Amino acid sequence: MVKARIPAPRRSLLLGASALLGTSALLVACGAPGSPAAAGDAAHRTAAPSASAGTGGAAGGDPSVAARPTPGEAAQTSASPAPTASSSPTSAAPSSSPYASPSASPSAPRTTVPAQPGPSSTPSASRPAPQAPAPATGVLRHTASGGRTVALTFDDGPGPATGQVLDLLAQYGAKATFCEIGNNAKARPAAVQRILAEGHRLCDHTVDHPQPMHAQTHEQQVAEIGDAKADIERAAGGSPTITWWRAPGGDFTAENERIGADLGMKSLGWTVDPRDWSRPGVQAIVSNVQHNLRPGGVVLMHDGGGDRSQTVAALQQLLPWMVAQGYTFDFPQS
Repeated sequence: MVKARIPAPRRSLLLGASALLGTSALLVACGAPGSPAAAGDAAHRTAAPSASAGTGGAAGGDPSVAARPTPGEAAQTSASPAPTASSSPTSAAPSSSPYASPSASPSAPRTTVPAQPGPSSTPSASRPAPQAPAPATGVLRHTASGGRTVALTFDDGPGPATGQVLDLLAQYGAKATFCEIGNNAKARPAAVQRILAEGHRLCDHTVDHPQPMHAQTHEQQVAEIGDAKADIERAAGGSPTITWWRAPGGDFTAENERIGADLGMKSLGWTVDPRDWSRPGVQAIVSNVQHNLRPGGVVLMHDGGGDRSQTVAALQQLLPWMVAQGYTFDFPQS
C-alpha cells in the first residue's frame, strides 16, 4: 500500500496545533489556579452533605423532610441509605417470643401462635375439677332390734381363722354376720356352709376387695358386687339369702349403693372399728371395742385376709365382757 505524503509546510502546521490543544487539556484536568474546576473542587470539600446523605435537603427545601425517606426510598438509593424500620435496634434484635411472625415489623401488630396446652399449661378454670363421688345415704349402722344389743360382723373371709371364730361364737350363743370375699367363698365352700348351718348370716364383700371402690368404672363395680353375690350363693349351695353388701374400706357412694340395691342388698356399715386387720395388739383391739361400743352398735372385725390370731384372742376376751355388760347379740338392720 502506498501512503500519501503530506507536504512539509502543512505537516509543521498540524504539529503545532496538536501541541497547543494538548497543553490546554492538561491545564483543565489539573485545575490550574483560578480555573472554575479548582473552585468547584474546593467548594465540594467544604459544602454541607447533600440531601442524599439524609442530613441535608434541596435548595429552598425543609432538611427534615429529606431526612425521612419515603417507603422504598432507601432500597433505591445506594449512595447513603437512610435508616429504615428493618434496620432499627428494635427489629434488629431477635424476638423474645418464639411464636413471633418472621414478617412482623415494629409498626405492625405482632402476631403470635398460641401455645399448645399441656398438662401444666392448661388453665385450671378450663379443666374440670375431679368430681367427688356422691356419698351414699342409706348405709346401715345399727342393730335390727336396738336397745342393748350388738351386731358382730367379720370381713374378708372365709379364711383359716373362720373356724375358730365360729367355735367362740357358739360357746357364747352369739350370732354374727360374715361379709365374704367372692374368691374366698369359692375357695372355702365348707366354711360358708357351716356359717349358715350355725345360724349366722352372709354379706357380700365384693369379688377381690378393690380399693378405692369408687375409682372403679361403673361396669367394674357392678361386676365386683354382682359376681361376688353369685360366688357366695354357689359356695353356700341352695338359695341363701344375702341381705347386705359392704364396700371395701367402707367406700360407699350413691353409685355403688344403687348397684347393691338393684341386686337386692342393703349397704352395711359399722360403728366400731378396732382396726384388728392391722394387728395392733390384742389389748389394743379389746380396749378399742370396750371404749367405743354403744347399745345398738355394729362392730367390725376380720376372720380373713391374713393372720387373724390377734382377732381370735381379742374375741376370747370381748365375748364374755359383752355378756357381762348385759349385751345380747343381734343382726344388723335389714
